[in-house]
Amino acid sequence: MVRGRLWRCANPALAPERRAELQRELMAARRAKGVAMRAGDEAAREAARLRVDAAKHALGERGAPWWDDGAPDYNRHMARNTPYADWFAAL
Repeated sequence: MVRGRLWRCANPALAPERRAELQRELMAARRAKGVAMRAGDEAAREAARLRVDAAKHALGERGAPWWDDGAPDYNRHMARNTPYADWFAAL
C-alpha cells in the first residue's frame, strides 16, 4: 500500500532466484528509462518502458492475477473503497 492505494505484490510462488533476477531487470529498466528521459531519447524511453512493463508482468505485479482463490484484484484502488477499508482504517 502506498498513500492509501493498494498495489499488487510480486507472486510469492516465484523461486527466490527468479524473483531476484526479475527485480534486477526491473531496476535496470527503470535506470535505462531515466537515462533516456534525461537524454530526450523517445525511442530509448519507450524501449525501457516496455522492459519495465515486461518485468512487472513476469513478477506478477501486473497482468492476470497470480492467485487462484477467486478474490478480485483491487490493484491501484484506494483501500477505503474496497472490502479492505476496515483493515486499512485500523492500521
